[in-house]
Amino acid sequence: HVQLVESGGRMVHTGGSLRLSCAASGGTTNSDVMGWFRQAPGKEREMVVAMKWSDGSTSYADSVKGRFTISRDSAKNTIYLQMNSIEPEDAAVYYCAADFPYEYTIRHGDSPPGFGSWGQGTQVTVSS
Repeated sequence: HVQLVESGGRMVHTGGSLRLSCAASGGTTNSDVMGWFRQAPGKEREMVVAMKWSDGSTSYADSVKGRFTISRDSAKNTIYLQMNSIEPEDAAVYYCAADFPYEYTIRHGDSPPGFGSWGQGTQVTVSS
């Protein structure tokens, strides 16, 4: 069971950039499927990006395509989410996750309940 710890969330101005980090430890630290999710107040959790490292398959939510980029540093057991051209709608708690069902998640826009390992979340606030 891998443990995930997110960091990097803060207040950012509209149009600004931010990089979130997720450090993995324990269990299978180099999980094949990893990704980022977010949940805004009053809204359901949604997938931001999911990636299958073994074949490079990547799926971004339409709302972040061209603005957000996922990357991984295997030596540091860390994944990142580079967020550019941030919009007010990007304000949310961002969660890092691993070992969730990749195909189900990209088809439904979220991981099914009870699957995968999850971090505690990091808050991103957007000011105009």
